[in-house]
This record gives sequence, structure tokens and C-alpha cells, in this order.
Amino acid sequence: MLLALTAGQKLGLALVAGIFILFAVASSWLLPRRNPNFPGSRVGLFSVVSALLAVAMVGAMLFLAVEGEEEAHPAEATRTTGEHAETEPPAGGGAEGEEGDPEAGAEVFASAGCGGCHTFEPAGTSGTVGPDLDEARPSFQDAVETVTNGRGAMPAFRDQLSAEQIRDVAAYVARDR
Repeated sequence: MLLALTAGQKLGLALVAGIFILFAVASSWLLPRRNPNFPGSRVGLFSVVSALLAVAMVGAMLFLAVEGEEEAHPAEATRTTGEHAETEPPAGGGAEGEEGDPEAGAEVFASAGCGGCHTFEPAGTSGTVGPDLDEARPSFQDAVETVTNGRGAMPAFRDQLSAEQIRDVAAYVARDR
């Protein structure tokens, strides 16, 4: 789900992790060489700093590693249905007669790493993070919507895949449906 994080979120997580790692390296290798009695009489301070860094890392994971709720991009049209705003598929995506190429979709499914999360017999995958596509049997439109905007733990792929690639992979997972 790292793909769904913004550059700022990734940078924040990397910064906190870097500080945590530097402290760990310094306190386990560098400082004991300089002072064999480390932390010595400063064990309380060492414990407090260690605890604060652990809390900072957990806090960073809780606050920075949170995916947005299907945020719409300004260039995309949004329609409101009931209480949810839904983002339209990418331009030209999913219109009738434009269902995509299942054979090309097989390549997209493999290259985008879909099988790491989804079980799908035609692809020979057995991922368990996302829904079993053999059982879920999504329609073409549902697949386009989900791949474009994400759903639940699945990130949106609108920035990683072209509209044609999205139609192709949707046609692949929805074929014979």
C-alpha cells in the first residue's frame, strides 16, 4: 500500500525511520566504543529517549501511513450519488464499446503486481490481501472503478496506469462474466 501514500507521507516516514535507525546504530556501536560504560549513569535518559523514539515511530505510522479516502483529482469529473461522491473513470475509460483487451490486461495484471494481493486462476496467482477475483467476479465497470479509484486497502492506480491499461486489466478480470 506504499503506492497509495503521497510523497510527503513517504518522506515523513523515511525521516522518522532514519532518526530511529541513526539512534540505534549510535547507541549500539558508536557510543559504547567511545565509552565502554555507556549508558552508565545516564540509563534513565537513554531509556526516555528510546521510548520517545519508539512512540514517534508508531505515531508516524499511525498518522503518516494513512491512505486518503478515494480523493478525487481536480482534472477528473465527480458525480454525487446519495451520500458518496464517486470519481468517474479516466477519460474514455469504460464507455460502452471500449471494454479493453483481455490479453493486454493479463500483462498489466502481472506487471502491476495484482497477483501479490489477489487470487485469480487465469493468472495463476494466489494473493490473500485483496478479494479472490475468481469468487468476486467483478463486472467490467466495477473493475474499472476499483482499479481507477481504489477501494478499501487497494490503492488507486489512476496515476500508475493509463486509461487503456485500466480498461485492459478490467477486461481481463471481468472476462467470461
